[in-house]
Amino acid sequence: MLIKAITDEKYKQTELHVCKDKRDEEVARIIANLHAMFDPTLIGTDERGNKVKLSPRELFSIYAEGQKVYCLGQKEKYSLPCKLYELEKQLETAGFVRISRSELINMKYLKGLDLSFTGTIKLTMSNGYETYTSRRNVTKIKEMLKK
Repeated sequence: MLIKAITDEKYKQTELHVCKDKRDEEVARIIANLHAMFDPTLIGTDERGNKVKLSPRELFSIYAEGQKVYCLGQKEKYSLPCKLYELEKQLETAGFVRISRSELINMKYLKGLDLSFTGTIKLTMSNGYETYTSRRNVTKIKEMLKK
């Protein structure tokens, strides 16, 4: 395995490239280890009270309801012990954007925007979850879509 470190002013952020003639077990293992090292993880509580380790890559939405913060995973809803503003800062590099005072969404799972409502925009996620945002948040969403 060849490891190279290149320092150049053209790179504004750190980039990691895994290059090989084909994808095999070694490449898959390296990528999994990189995700484990650099992706943030969250500890949530499921509806039965069990503690669960959550990967933000698998979450659709994080929202505040009442005095608690919840997240929607692939199959379940989990409660989180953090504040929404803390999660916003922690997860901005993971593709989350704030769409209202009480909700963050994972842009990776954004399926559609419905602009037909007056003053609000309906957001549809790939799992069928629907939520709403005001027009003032559209610029943030557009910036994330360009990335």
